[in-house]
Amino acid sequence: MNNVFVYCEIEGTQVAEVSQELLTKGRKLANQLGVQLHAIVAGTGIKGKVEDQILPYGVDKLFIFDAEGLFPYTSAPHTDILVNLFKEEKPQICLMGATVIGRDLGPRVSSSLTSGLTADCTQLEIGSYDDNKTGKHYDNLLYQIRPAFGGNIVATIVNPDHRPQMATVRSGVMQKQILDPNYKGEVVVCDVAKYVPSTDYVVKVIDRHVEAAKHNLKGAPIVVAGGYGMGSKEGFDMLFELAKEIHGEVGASRAAVDAGFVDHDRQIGQTGITVHPKVYIACGISGQIQHIAGMQDSGIIISINSDPDAPINKIADYVIVGTVEEVVPKLIKYYKQNSK
Repeated sequence: MNNVFVYCEIEGTQVAEVSQELLTKGRKLANQLGVQLHAIVAGTGIKGKVEDQILPYGVDKLFIFDAEGLFPYTSAPHTDILVNLFKEEKPQICLMGATVIGRDLGPRVSSSLTSGLTADCTQLEIGSYDDNKTGKHYDNLLYQIRPAFGGNIVATIVNPDHRPQMATVRSGVMQKQILDPNYKGEVVVCDVAKYVPSTDYVVKVIDRHVEAAKHNLKGAPIVVAGGYGMGSKEGFDMLFELAKEIHGEVGASRAAVDAGFVDHDRQIGQTGITVHPKVYIACGISGQIQHIAGMQDSGIIISINSDPDAPINKIADYVIVGTVEEVVPKLIKYYKQNSK
């Protein structure tokens, strides 16, 4: 009872990366609370194929729901699995990815259990809370931290009285780390019929088309990102050339994406991708808080900006004051001459 649960998404028999990131965070939260980490996975033909992708992250108990009709994901059966299992297990925390699936499933489960849900969290911590109205003191609450009001403030949300405390987190925000490749957790293969009525299978997915990512921005060790200061699509051509020379990927701020300089799938920030590269080169990016939320954990941040007072310069390790038209071609020329 009162353990930490993570809902694991799957594609066929492959566990989603965001779920593994949340298992890593869930293990740390469980350790702080002195409880166990449990995981749930539901699909078709997954028994014996997903355990090695989940247990090494420190999972003490894995609930497997394996039946026809559970993959591809549809709302009703997965909702009933979580709602009915949570009524039995009474977890204090449930985490899931802020993906297409998580954004559909999370609100359904929290609504059914009247538990509340914080979406798109950027941090999760354990802390205490004093309710000034009732005078009550609460220990070991989940601090669900996320930007609010367009990123102008960072809100810490707590859920003192209802359980489970539910939060969704976007892919890339947390970092995944295997705890022990041989971690021995208990595997429970559940009787799906006990949790899911046959009427739940009324929706059938006729056809699915999954498109592979065109780039590896999230996993790139070097990211060259451009902002509105790049001025045009042609300006971004320089960044693609620089990224090619230094074996990096190209990202962008929301302003650059909205201006049509580059595709939306390269957007970094609160409403885009979160990245953790070893080197982040920000070109013509002013550094609004929404963008910084998606790249502030980079190893080394280099800012190229004509404005010495640009907000991004405050978090940059190195600042090059100058226009991108001056600086970027010089970088390209240097790397062409000196790269092996």
